[in-house]
Amino acid sequence: MEQNKKEKAQAKPEKVSAKEKALIEENEKLIKELETAKAESNDFKDKWMRNVAEFDNYKKRNAKLWQDAYNEGKSDVLLKILPVGDNLDMALSMGLDEKTTEGLKLIKKKFLDVLATLEVEEISPEGQPFDPNFAEAIMQVEAVDGEESDTVKQVFQKGYKMKDKVIRYAKVSVIK
Repeated sequence: MEQNKKEKAQAKPEKVSAKEKALIEENEKLIKELETAKAESNDFKDKWMRNVAEFDNYKKRNAKLWQDAYNEGKSDVLLKILPVGDNLDMALSMGLDEKTTEGLKLIKKKFLDVLATLEVEEISPEGQPFDPNFAEAIMQVEAVDGEESDTVKQVFQKGYKMKDKVIRYAKVSVIK
């Protein structure tokens, strides 16, 4: 008898009502929609993260371009005012009266202070080994009294650098 009950239970397909079928179909449909929504969500999240990274890189690149343009403009202006300092040096070497010399020294000090605020330094390599990264050799002179070759003998025009960039190379004579 027990076997008959088991056989009947196995033999009888469970009847699923139309309502239950509709619920199962709707449930499967909702599961598919949820999976689709999750996939779209992940896709949108990935695109958003890529755009955020791309925008961050754009901002950094743009900031660097702006800074480079600013520094280039500053260098151009400095190149135009450096001859003023050269002229002040020439005037100071002329042997003028004491008050004029004192006034020129004050002007020269103010000029150098302005350059210092702009992070500009003089390049004056006199007596040092010649370095083509900072100086331009415009003539060579013979060595006298044990002078070493490839040493800067005289500076004709001071050079200037802003941070690590040379704005104007020093013009020098070098010992042969």
